[in-house]
Amino acid sequence: MSQVLRCTLLYSLGMGGALFLCLLLLPARLPGTTILGYAPNWLLIWLVGWSLRRPIPLAVGVGVCLGLLQDSFVLPPEAGIFPTHALGLGVSGGLTAMLQKQRYVQEDFISVALIVFAMVVICETLNALQRTFLGENLVQVWSAHQRIALSCAVLTSLWSPVLYFPLTQLRHWFYRSVHLVNKT
Repeated sequence: MSQVLRCTLLYSLGMGGALFLCLLLLPARLPGTTILGYAPNWLLIWLVGWSLRRPIPLAVGVGVCLGLLQDSFVLPPEAGIFPTHALGLGVSGGLTAMLQKQRYVQEDFISVALIVFAMVVICETLNALQRTFLGENLVQVWSAHQRIALSCAVLTSLWSPVLYFPLTQLRHWFYRSVHLVNKT
């Protein structure tokens, strides 16, 4: 097996393992990871970290797939297909990829935490819009939206470096390894 193939396989296993861990953490309410009963959006943290250096259509597609996975993990079967997390995560993936392409942000912890904060607010707003269009009580949806969006955004942005740092280290290791192999 060539060195490039080995590095690619290890990188894919690392990113896939982190994604699987995020999926397992979705329904979990671990001590120190909740505010007002809401937990961090682990998939959104993974998506923002992953989308920073990806093409926009790919980031949107991965975001939609992650949203459907999140729906299958957290929504009860009687909820139907709407409201869905796929719309919010798809938009978040696309916007994150767009931000990096425009070079508005650097790839440091504070920038990523701010992006995660904004993307959580966007995801929760799209979820509230879907609930409104489905005919739920307008006052209840939007008053709950304020609480949900702020608590999830604060919590998710605070936990984002915990997941983002290992993902960036993995990506840097991968690029260094492939660069060294291609150099020889």
